[in-house]
Amino acid sequence: MTSFAPAPGAVDASAAPLDRTLVTAFLENVPDLVYFKDRDSRFIAVSKSKARRHGLQNPADLVGKSDGDYFSSQHALWARADEESIMSTGNPILGQVEKLTWADGRETWARTTKLPLRDESGEIIGTFGISQDVTAAKNTEDALERTRKELIETSRLAGMAEVATGVLHNVGNVLNSLNISSTLLATGLRQSKAESLGKLSALLATHRDDLADFLTNDPKGRRLPEFIASLALNALEERTRLLAEVESLQKNVDHIREVVVMQQAYATMIGVAEPLDAAELMEDSLRMNVSSLARHDVHVEREFFPVPRIQGERGKVLQILVNLIANAKHAADDGAAPEKIITLRIEAGAPGRVLLSVRDNGVGIAPANLANIFAHGFTTRKNGHGFGLHSSANAAKEMKGSIAVHSDGPGRGATFTVELPTAP
Repeated sequence: MTSFAPAPGAVDASAAPLDRTLVTAFLENVPDLVYFKDRDSRFIAVSKSKARRHGLQNPADLVGKSDGDYFSSQHALWARADEESIMSTGNPILGQVEKLTWADGRETWARTTKLPLRDESGEIIGTFGISQDVTAAKNTEDALERTRKELIETSRLAGMAEVATGVLHNVGNVLNSLNISSTLLATGLRQSKAESLGKLSALLATHRDDLADFLTNDPKGRRLPEFIASLALNALEERTRLLAEVESLQKNVDHIREVVVMQQAYATMIGVAEPLDAAELMEDSLRMNVSSLARHDVHVEREFFPVPRIQGERGKVLQILVNLIANAKHAADDGAAPEKIITLRIEAGAPGRVLLSVRDNGVGIAPANLANIFAHGFTTRKNGHGFGLHSSANAAKEMKGSIAVHSDGPGRGATFTVELPTAP
């Protein structure tokens, strides 16, 4: 084995045996896997730990062997390519995490540092390296990454469920209106004066032969013109009232159909990024909340400026905006402002970005809560669960965007701004 010679004159000649003793002690006891290779990538010395890693008790049994004797041919090729690069350039590979595929099909992971091996004159005569088995750590890291992705997916699904719950809530409000309209229609029809026309017809039929005398001289007959006029006026008013209820009924049915169709359309577009019209998305999310906003007497203002189309997934953008508008409605409803106002704004951001904002004049957010507002499970609402904003932030990030919040404090409203990239 090549010795590691000190500088001339540094120690006396007895240093050579000491040098070998130190190297031998190092290779016998180092826990990490250490190896030295010649220019043909054959082992010329290894640590005892390295030999044991290959199922050998004597490190000398590895001498003359190569990676191809213990690992898959593909891994041996990759290792050989690394070593040829190191020997030709002199540049080391430091702290590289690599997967090792063994000849029997096992897969392990190692963090490896590979360096050029030089002789006393400085000429590169091979390579040497030290590696640590990090399979357990890598498996733990992979498990944590899977768990993280599962949590993100769970949050996303929870956020979608919140959107669905909001949609169902709005549909329920519309159904209440439908029920009221149908009840009024039924009551109006039951109280209709139509049966009075039947009585009038029967009375006139009774006096068919003396109709002129009946209308002129009989007290009941003389009141018939007045009764007919009253009946006509009542019928006209009843017709107008019932038509208004039918129109309201039709609008509510159309609204439910529109919400259901919209929800189905967005649900089928999950995972598809495409150019989208920001104003159209804002209006769609507003329609999802319109009945709830009307019921809580929340006024909506629009500040839409011309912007390029954004690049994103329809379902995710809708999920975000529906959540933000619903939250703004709750904030405005719980606030002390004499008029509840939500302002929807669309404007250009930094180059290649579009900003979609939802601003309310409601309860506001305390400074201490701003940093945690998008954290999973964090909520300032009494009945909130903290899924909506967290899942919205994740959805925006997945579309290469972000969500920011600003509030001047309690009672001073809040503004949530979604930043998304423009379509290419």
